[in-house]
Amino acid sequence: MAKIQKTNAARLLDKAKIAYELIPYTVDESDLSAIHVAETLGEDVEQVFKTLVLHGDKIGYFVCVIPGDKELGLKLAAKVSGNKNCEMIPMKELLSITGYIRGACSPIGMKKPFPTYIHETCLLYDFIYISAGQRGLQIKINPSDLINLVAIHVATLC
Repeated sequence: MAKIQKTNAARLLDKAKIAYELIPYTVDESDLSAIHVAETLGEDVEQVFKTLVLHGDKIGYFVCVIPGDKELGLKLAAKVSGNKNCEMIPMKELLSITGYIRGACSPIGMKKPFPTYIHETCLLYDFIYISAGQRGLQIKINPSDLINLVAIHVATLC
């Protein structure tokens, strides 16, 4: 088996001495959904979290990390982030804002630190999966370690 190349997110976890696992999976370019990732990994979709980038009318860009089978509540996201209104950023802006592409956006190691919020259900699990920053690679991590590393706020987002 080929050696897994460490991503920027993995290097940041190493630097912080946080335990994690890099989990490769087969990418389907026609289905980059977290639901597909969960099925490919054979894991519960509730434990495979997707990273969404939004823009709010008061604070600008911010990040929400939610279970793969859920839809983000924009009103909830606006409220917890201190905005009146917010919207998902256009997909074409994702790379320039975060340094990541669609299907590989990690809450760890973005170009700049943005306020980040994670759905409260993450605390129900010993570990969750998040993108490692490239398609075909997930990070298996304890949610508390992720929360502490990125200074994530736990909130109701769905």
